[in-house]
Amino acid sequence: MNNWDNIVGHSWAVEMIVSGLANDRLGHAYLITGPDQVGKTTLARTFAQALNCEAPEVERPCGHCRPCKLIAIDRHPDVKLVLPEVSGRGKLTLKIETIRQLQQDLNLSAYEARYKVAILERFDAATIGAANAFLKTLEEPPGKVVLLLTAIDADMLLPTISSRCRTLNLRPLPPDLIEQSLATRWQVQAEKATLLAHLADGRLGWAIQAAQDETILQTRAEHLSQLHSALAGRRAHRFALADKLSRKPETLPDVLKTWLSWWRDLTLLNQRRGQSINLILTNVDEIEHLEPLAASWTSEQINASLNQTNEALWQLERNANIRLVLENLLLVYPIPELA
Repeated sequence: MNNWDNIVGHSWAVEMIVSGLANDRLGHAYLITGPDQVGKTTLARTFAQALNCEAPEVERPCGHCRPCKLIAIDRHPDVKLVLPEVSGRGKLTLKIETIRQLQQDLNLSAYEARYKVAILERFDAATIGAANAFLKTLEEPPGKVVLLLTAIDADMLLPTISSRCRTLNLRPLPPDLIEQSLATRWQVQAEKATLLAHLADGRLGWAIQAAQDETILQTRAEHLSQLHSALAGRRAHRFALADKLSRKPETLPDVLKTWLSWWRDLTLLNQRRGQSINLILTNVDEIEHLEPLAASWTSEQINASLNQTNEALWQLERNANIRLVLENLLLVYPIPELA
């Protein structure tokens, strides 16, 4: 057994890397793409371990030698993890100064490793200047250097960057694989593992984090409680809720994403309308709320609510008036009839 066995899913990507290592067909640059927390950085770290592990070749990466342990905690002197900066509004930016410092480091001889490795997380956050500066390193990499870039989507990078990398596109994992992994590897209780597997949207990293941090599910419960409150209230109540939510703008993207997933589930249930179709829902713990509404509300009402929630997210990303966006959104949601 080696550390590749700790990669859940993505077996085809592991096989491609292992085959390249075994047959001396190693590329100098790889682009690992996929959704946040799907396993991109974990795969990159394990790749770096395989390149520098001290165990016999068939056992690499062992996960137990000095290089493997240091790489696992991002402390190896020859393996650099480069992270974008986070702005006050939560925007990620990888600046040209960071790239130039990395280039200086890569041009120095390795302290102890066989390969110097740079893991550049979320390279799609690189500025145009940073991306163009890094292009020279991709075109003329120093010897014994492997560059591992991660990004949400290759299309978000300059074509001159992605074309010089071998691309590994990691796909979301199926809920049953996430559920099984949570139960067996992380000893998560069965009911919680089922819920997290569906909420994860294919992202094992998110599911693990949510299993270890109780505040994540607590925050989601608060977001859903606010949605239920809005749907039960009339216009005055909804205006008051819009005012309350607008006072914490930093929380709104997560609030609306939670609501959006709820409306997506409701849309699926409404479209099924009594048909015996197996649905993969996200909010499986909300089924008692969702099924009656899917039967009583019209498709037009549900689709309008789904689309307006998506529109609200888009508007907030473009600095629209927060209070107005929320009021418009809540007025689109179906309003209960007077008794």
